[in-house]
Amino acid sequence: MYFFLSMLSASETVYTLVIIPRMLCNLIGLSQSISLAGCATQMFFFTSLAINNCFLLTVMGYDRYVAICNPLRYSVIMNKRVCIQLVWGACSIGLIVAMTQVSAVFRLPFCTSKVAHFFCDIRPVMKLSCIDITINEILTLIISVLVILVPMGLIFISYILITSTIFKIASAEGRKKTFATCASHITVVIIHYGCASIAYLKPKSENIKDQNQLISVTYTVITPLLNPVVYTLRNKEVKAALLRAIGRKLS
Repeated sequence: MYFFLSMLSASETVYTLVIIPRMLCNLIGLSQSISLAGCATQMFFFTSLAINNCFLLTVMGYDRYVAICNPLRYSVIMNKRVCIQLVWGACSIGLIVAMTQVSAVFRLPFCTSKVAHFFCDIRPVMKLSCIDITINEILTLIISVLVILVPMGLIFISYILITSTIFKIASAEGRKKTFATCASHITVVIIHYGCASIAYLKPKSENIKDQNQLISVTYTVITPLLNPVVYTLRNKEVKAALLRAIGRKLS
């Protein structure tokens, strides 16, 4: 679990570095321009890392399933080689889908150069095109469904099996402790997939630009920053240290 958590943390760190520095430059007025190659590069890394995060969360759900439903075989099933292969698979899916999406977007002819967004997201860049983008929108929707709903479905199945196993535990204390090991992951999954679903699966509208940007800030900035907090606050030592620090501040 800690191996996958470290991979997710590394991926989200790079993910925020792709977005935040450029966004801050725009906000303070240092530079609001970006080259076509720079825009394509930002979109590629943003897309690949976002998809990678989706599948890493799915892998972490499978890890919890094996740990709870097959504890005696955990070290055999989730050995080092399998863990590396699962992470590599998540990264490969992200890279392949990102290359497909970015190449489809930047084949379009563009009539204007002003992106109505704080970074080069897929839909705002496609709107710059001079031609009909229906095919690209369908491709984006298909990709969004595959990389959001499919991992969500797999995680949902994992937790159905986990829940059925937890209910078979005789003691209430045992059920509580077992469920506590999943609480952080469930919280992160709800935040991550909730924001991604609203951003990419909701019907498009021309009149909610500010709302779209607010949602984008949530899943590109706030969510990656919240995830480490959610996981660390489940750690008793971290909570104890935090309470001691607050106590010293108040005294």
